[in-house]
Amino acid sequence: MIASDDNFLLQQDGHVATITINRAEQHNTWHPSEMGPVFERMVRACADNDSVRVIVITGAGRFFCTGADVQALKAAQQCGVNPFPARERNDDDFNQRYSFLMSIPKPVICAINGAAVGIGMVLPLFCDIRYAASSAKLSAAFARRGLVAEHGIAWLLSRLIGLPRAMEWLMSGRTLGAEEAERFGLVNAVFADDSFQADVMRCAQELANNVSPRSVRIIKRQVYEGTRQSLAQAVHEAEDELQGCILSEDLKEGVAHFLEKRPARFTGR
Repeated sequence: MIASDDNFLLQQDGHVATITINRAEQHNTWHPSEMGPVFERMVRACADNDSVRVIVITGAGRFFCTGADVQALKAAQQCGVNPFPARERNDDDFNQRYSFLMSIPKPVICAINGAAVGIGMVLPLFCDIRYAASSAKLSAAFARRGLVAEHGIAWLLSRLIGLPRAMEWLMSGRTLGAEEAERFGLVNAVFADDSFQADVMRCAQELANNVSPRSVRIIKRQVYEGTRQSLAQAVHEAEDELQGCILSEDLKEGVAHFLEKRPARFTGR
């Protein structure tokens, strides 16, 4: 697995890997050309590591990520160039600059521990589960900076919170508090600041230890592929997957631990 670098910390606790944006003195601002490729390699390394079952993404200190590095944006504007490094274009919905998170065959949890602005709001949207600290602020301030809804979030937001709310939030560029974000369905739960990291880790460990990694891997793919399938296609895919479940070690263990009233010992096979 890729080790930590100057901008990220990578830690593992049991089956849970945590990637922390580690630029607290800069409010965890995002430098696209330096941080984007490293972040993707780090996530993919966690995906390839069989000992990791859940990936958590969070920020160091009081902020999650307060957007793109302003100096990088200023330099790009002066040069008239796009600050985001070139990425070969393809037609795979789940292999774009940040949507690759949706193709990772493990749950990806975003722990929004503080302000999330701009690109700091894009990252959570492409995660599978989002938890926010009670003091967190979420801002899609693109229109207030003369920018557009970046990296496909215009497509994604309407599916997450409905078209009217997505339209209003993106057009206004206003900031949402954690509780309003929860009412919108933008975050799954809000936890108190003083217990936030412990609460997120409790949820992550629950996923890592008490459900079948094999089932979660397939369910995640089913849910995202369902955004571009007919109902009949989704039914047929589920029927095809069922045969593999019947033969799997995880189904055998799922039945055994239930009948024996003991903790599960899933292998992911």
